[in-house]
Amino acid sequence: MIATFIDSLLARMSAKRHTSPPADSNIRYIDTPVGTVRVYDSGSTMPCVVMVPDGPNVIEHYEALIHLLSKTLRVVCFDMPGFGHSPPRHTYRHSLDQGAQAVLGVLDGLGIDKATLAFSCANGFYALRTARMAPERIVNLVLSQTPSLTAMHAWTARVIPGLLRVPVVGQIAAWIFRKKAAASWYGVALPKTTDPQPFRKKSLDALSDGACFCLAGVVQGLAKEEMASLCGITVPCTMIWGEKDRSHQHTDPGSLHECVPHADIVRFRDCGHFPDIEQPGRFAEILMDRIAITGYPAFAERRDRPA
Repeated sequence: MIATFIDSLLARMSAKRHTSPPADSNIRYIDTPVGTVRVYDSGSTMPCVVMVPDGPNVIEHYEALIHLLSKTLRVVCFDMPGFGHSPPRHTYRHSLDQGAQAVLGVLDGLGIDKATLAFSCANGFYALRTARMAPERIVNLVLSQTPSLTAMHAWTARVIPGLLRVPVVGQIAAWIFRKKAAASWYGVALPKTTDPQPFRKKSLDALSDGACFCLAGVVQGLAKEEMASLCGITVPCTMIWGEKDRSHQHTDPGSLHECVPHADIVRFRDCGHFPDIEQPGRFAEILMDRIAITGYPAFAERRDRPA
């Protein structure tokens, strides 16, 4: 509990710098059972897709993908508690259940009955838990870079500094070095042929404007979770896997089948850790195809109709 209090305190200290008003009128703040989160909502009556940035990415990293999807879908994108401009409450432990409550809280706050969840990396586990808790509300899962929870634990042991796994000390270290960690991450996560500067700049601009990056909190929170919490999911699931993600070079994407045996795995051979925003056009096509297949024939007809 002390660790979560420290995380919340430091994040809110940073958030005091966030004085600029939202640049986009579609951005608002929504209260959920686990905290207030920053949300982009394109607003329409079309089928809905909900996305969350994989920190240190923020909503602004998704501008190109949002633009593509908003032509045919209602697009919701929000910063999970502890990331971007959604400071965590002192009781937020980054548990699977709390993450799912944040997702469902956003759906409730926007009056959305059903949605497709397009989450990535560790956030994919929150999407999976949401689908387990409320399968009647989740039409489809389209994940990126989300293996099994067991494989993610092994990834954490290989990639995340041990200091960040220590409660309290990890929270303080993550806050002190948040800009350095964000800047260096893109050099590892992206292919060597991809310029990391545009990604890095948006993250550092957000952090300078008070955004939070509670890496230690999410690492410690998910370390306590077990695979059983994610088994038994029946919702259609597709995972996009970027093969040039050097941080995941020893991770088997097929490990996702341990908890979602029916998951379809699509490989992006030229992408790193963020296939959704590295190749937004290709990702959007796959996402819209999955939505058209799973319960939205009218949407499929609109897509196929000549402009």
